[in-house]
This record gives sequence, structure tokens and C-alpha cells, in this order.
Amino acid sequence: MPDHLNRRKAPLVFFRTVTGSEPVREWLQSLDQLERHAIGKDLLRAQWRWPVGMPLCRALGGGLWEIRTNLPTKRIARVLLCHYEGHLVALHGFIKKTRAMPDDDLALARKRLRELEQ
Repeated sequence: MPDHLNRRKAPLVFFRTVTGSEPVREWLQSLDQLERHAIGKDLLRAQWRWPVGMPLCRALGGGLWEIRTNLPTKRIARVLLCHYEGHLVALHGFIKKTRAMPDDDLALARKRLRELEQ
């Protein structure tokens, strides 16, 4: 049987803080429906094709990956995630405003990854 027919969907979960909030889910809910739909579609594509490469997904090093979504509103969204215990874990999501990856966003995703691994 060809490889692509054996593939299983990698489960996607949202990072949960110690207080029980899910920051990426909350961020997604704050976006309009068109933007949510575009990001959700790209996350689903990543789940079915994991591991997936460019242009959808790029490795950031240290176990972090970014899902890259060009939104219908002409904005750019990123969801930073990791692969942990057989799951894709959405650690952080944001609207990209500069060409370079913002240090604060990367630092927050790395902090959440460390919390997950503890």
C-alpha cells in the first residue's frame, strides 16, 4: 500500500497554562471567521502531512516549528508548535508584523515548550 494511504492524522492539542487557559485557542477565537478558517485549514494540512516542509511549515530549531498562513485579509499569521509525545502542540499564535521572527514571540513559544517538557 502506498505510504500516503497509511498516513494517520497527527492529533493537534492546544498548550494549556497551569491556570487552565489555552492561549492559542483564545487568540484564534479573537480573529474573524475568514482568518480562523484559513489558519485552521493550514493546521489541518500539517496534521495530515506531518512532517511537512516549506512553504507551509518551517523548522525554527530546538524542537519548534512554525505554520505559515497568508490570510485572506492580507495579513500573515504564524502558529508556533512542537511535536510532543505523538501530538502537535500549538504553543503560540500571532499576526506577523515584521519580516523577521519577533524575539518575544519566539521566546514565549520556547518558554511554553520548556513548561510542557517538565
